[in-house]
Amino acid sequence: MKGKEFAKMTAEELEKRLDELKKEVIKQNAQRSSGTNLKNPGQLKTVRKNIARILTIQNKK
Repeated sequence: MKGKEFAKMTAEELEKRLDELKKEVIKQNAQRSSGTNLKNPGQLKTVRKNIARILTIQNKK
């Protein structure tokens, strides 16, 4: 998602999305640490960037 899309969300939606993304990071880190090949290794970077975008928007509000 783009930053503009996150900016249109309400505070509750942002919190919900942030929780989902954090769970996704934990899941992918567990897969990586267990030695399992990730389907898309670049997705972890994208998820982390989205978390940073959400936190930035929350701080602005």
